[in-house]
Amino acid sequence: MPTTKERTYNESEIAQRLESLPGWYYEDGWIRRQYKTDGWPTTLMLVNAIGFLAEAAYHHPDLTVTWAKVWVKLQTHSAGGITDKDFELARAIENAVLWRPTGGALEGTPNKFVRGGDTK
Repeated sequence: MPTTKERTYNESEIAQRLESLPGWYYEDGWIRRQYKTDGWPTTLMLVNAIGFLAEAAYHHPDLTVTWAKVWVKLQTHSAGGITDKDFELARAIENAVLWRPTGGALEGTPNKFVRGGDTK
């Protein structure tokens, strides 16, 4: 059974789609995002959360990890560009790692925890 190649987006389409993902940007064929943390334990939790989402989605980003920063790069290698998989996983990562309680019984951490990092 022949497989069809996934649709890839051109640079202007990528820019338009990234408008709904603040902090994400396109560079060198990847959509990218930096997250800052309050230190090594939170960095490791962030990496594990991203890893869990990526494995559940069966779509795996490249990560660069330092003491208080994580860079995420997404691209669909099999399609040779940026596809819906990349945007959907970026959204899932964004929703999970920046989520904070907004009321109710959960008060949320008093620490800086995970926050959006620098953008281009």
